[in-house]
Amino acid sequence: MKKRLRKIPEFNNEDEEREFWAKHSPLDYEHGPVLVVRSFPNLKPSTVLTSIRLPLWLMAELKGIANKRDIPTQSLMKMYLAEKVEEERRSNIRRRNTRSRIQRAGVSKG
Repeated sequence: MKKRLRKIPEFNNEDEEREFWAKHSPLDYEHGPVLVVRSFPNLKPSTVLTSIRLPLWLMAELKGIANKRDIPTQSLMKMYLAEKVEEERRSNIRRRNTRSRIQRAGVSKG
């Protein structure tokens, strides 16, 4: 015969919940809705596959740095690219703001 599961009570705070689970087994209680595995065949990935030719010395350096940091080489490359893109974006914003201030002040380049 299948054992009937009880409903998990409402808790007022984490301490109360922690105390409850210290004295009770989660196997005796309902776990909410059952998860259903879904398939999304038409879902487009949010990344793009690209190819880049690098000099051997540069790839060796990147691999060495990645190994020291204990991260995959591809992850390190993505981090470096993201940092440079963000740096460039900030630089462009600063240049635009400087031009705007100059134009508002009525000063022309000369």
